[in-house]
Amino acid sequence: MTELGPVSWPPAPIRTERLVLRESEARDRAAFIDLFASPEVGTYIGGARPRDELERAVPEVPGRRPRCFVVELDGAMIGMLTLDPRDAERRGHVRPEGGEAELGYLFLPEAWGHGYAAEACAAALDWFADALPGEPVVLATQSANDRAMRLAVKLGFTEVERFEEWGAEQWFGVRSSLTPSGRGSASPGHVRRG
Repeated sequence: MTELGPVSWPPAPIRTERLVLRESEARDRAAFIDLFASPEVGTYIGGARPRDELERAVPEVPGRRPRCFVVELDGAMIGMLTLDPRDAERRGHVRPEGGEAELGYLFLPEAWGHGYAAEACAAALDWFADALPGEPVVLATQSANDRAMRLAVKLGFTEVERFEEWGAEQWFGVRSSLTPSGRGSASPGHVRRG
């Protein structure tokens, strides 16, 4: 177990109406490779990585680190999400020193269009708001990514600025943990912990 300030990692699995957010396991390796090799997934994150490169590089238990959740549906990984500290050297911050938690997520294309990203992200944001009250969460996405933009608004992120990064316009927003999604209209389902 590792610590995130006052929070132990990993937390108990987070269960929503349809999903489980949990720590990565060895059985998730193939799905991680599929995720990062997918041309559709890579569209707004710099492209797909070659499958043979991933087969060599991905560890036996990928993504096993603090603030990285596997999103599971019916016993199989369909995506992942992270709440990593945003690098202070990058543009886009709400605190002068940076280091805000940044929501990131990737889902396999066959999981798109079913509301899983909204359900999983809302549950993770609620967990984070309970674990670290008052800490802001930020999100950056290419403004050309319509789906990510709609989800950001649905999850309660407010635009702070737009800027150029990696050759594209980025939308940068913040969500205050004072209004967790589980207590507002953005929550797609009841969240159970444990």
